[in-house]
Amino acid sequence: MNSAPTFARRAQRAGLALVAAAALVGGATWYSASVHAQATASKAVAAPTITHAIAGGRDSYADIVNVVAPAVVTIRVESKAKISPTQFGEGDELFRRFFGDPSQRGQRTPEPPHMPRSPRQLGLGSGVVISSDGYILTNNHVIDGADSINVDFTNGRTLTAALVGADKASDLALLKVNGSALPALTLGNSDAVQVGDVVLAVGNPLGVGQTVTMGIISAKGRATGTGGGSYEDFLQTDAPINHGNSGGALVDTKGELVGINSQILSNTGENIGIGFAIPANMARNVTDQLRKDGKVHRSQLGVTIQPVTSDMAASLGLKEVGGVIIGAVEPGSPADRAGLRQGDVIEAFNDQPVKDWNSLRNRVADSPPGSNTTVTIIRDGAKSDVPVTLREAAVSKTAGKGESDSTTTEDKSALGISVAPLTPELADRLSLPKGAKGVVVQDVNPDGRAAGAGLQPGDVIQQVNRQSVQTVEELRTAVRRNADKPALLLISREGRNLFVTVRPNA
Repeated sequence: MNSAPTFARRAQRAGLALVAAAALVGGATWYSASVHAQATASKAVAAPTITHAIAGGRDSYADIVNVVAPAVVTIRVESKAKISPTQFGEGDELFRRFFGDPSQRGQRTPEPPHMPRSPRQLGLGSGVVISSDGYILTNNHVIDGADSINVDFTNGRTLTAALVGADKASDLALLKVNGSALPALTLGNSDAVQVGDVVLAVGNPLGVGQTVTMGIISAKGRATGTGGGSYEDFLQTDAPINHGNSGGALVDTKGELVGINSQILSNTGENIGIGFAIPANMARNVTDQLRKDGKVHRSQLGVTIQPVTSDMAASLGLKEVGGVIIGAVEPGSPADRAGLRQGDVIEAFNDQPVKDWNSLRNRVADSPPGSNTTVTIIRDGAKSDVPVTLREAAVSKTAGKGESDSTTTEDKSALGISVAPLTPELADRLSLPKGAKGVVVQDVNPDGRAAGAGLQPGDVIQQVNRQSVQTVEELRTAVRRNADKPALLLISREGRNLFVTVRPNA
């Protein structure tokens, strides 16, 4: 858990909380090729229907819990812990005396005797059985980097699970255990959930055992921008969620699964009544694709957008404050081919009102690549419907309003940054000279190689390996051209031009 430097707010993931080894964990998500072939096998079997949520007029949710609890499991993972090499400081004379100074050229650094075995990292989270033949839904961050995954059921049975697929962008993962006639939950319709609805959170917080807590839906459509995921459309709840609850169930009073618990927002790292669950409809879309292909396909529009403020609405002559305004259109993108322009206000997507940039991006991403969609825009005071054929997003977007160069884990060229084309407005805001060109860094993945090179939000990337870049695609192409060599970037930072070298991924 990383704490924010201020008291304001910091988001903490609610899972993988119980750690047994005092070491850092790294490594990419493990995929099982053998299980991939099984992913298309079976369909979910509905859980028993609860005809009376509160039987006999009792002031109790016991009837719901009796059906839900057996389908919520504890997930225990084990992985190798990475130990960072020791870096000698100026006061480490004792280490130099025994092990030598690696900085002295020509001297071999002896290894200490009796090197300890690599420590193991143990983690704990929750999961939900969604089909009677053993498919289990959980958070990606619960199983990320795991070498082995075991699932504990409430009847005392423990089964080994294989990873069907994981989707870091939504923070969801699908597991499979060998079993039949397992208790399972029905995925509900999270779009029908309303603020004020009563919900129950079920999971294994802090490893104390299965626990049920109650609350209400506090808000919908939330995006924290602080977790490992980047496609966020959270249900917010005050049902207590703590470490170990990640991947657990959020159910309604019909016993249907409406969300997968994922994050908490807290100043202390513990529950303060602000928890977030991935909505069931998003989970259903991701799960279906993971079962079919082992990965998730998303679409993109190819625009950089920002919210429409009251001042913008007044200036543009809009009757209401809402929608998003296009700041830039990526050349050759679906938006460009459809004729969308900078300054257009997107009011609706497929006849659904656009409230903010996050809701638009989620709707576009959820649309199948190649699908024909309708974008409702306002241009020069006139409303029009623009047909747009979407294309598949070849990259995973990071949490931010710009495009990201981050690609799949197999792509060694990914820098780990979110960038946007440099518009005249952005150039003016950054006090750049007239005619400045490049792409603006909007967000930096702290674990990416760009962060290791010192890139920061607000940096303007002007060149890659002496080649000018002005679009996201040009940046990707230039980096990939020499993916196995360090990339030399010319950046502009606070009025100064700097060269930065970004090493390739190992």
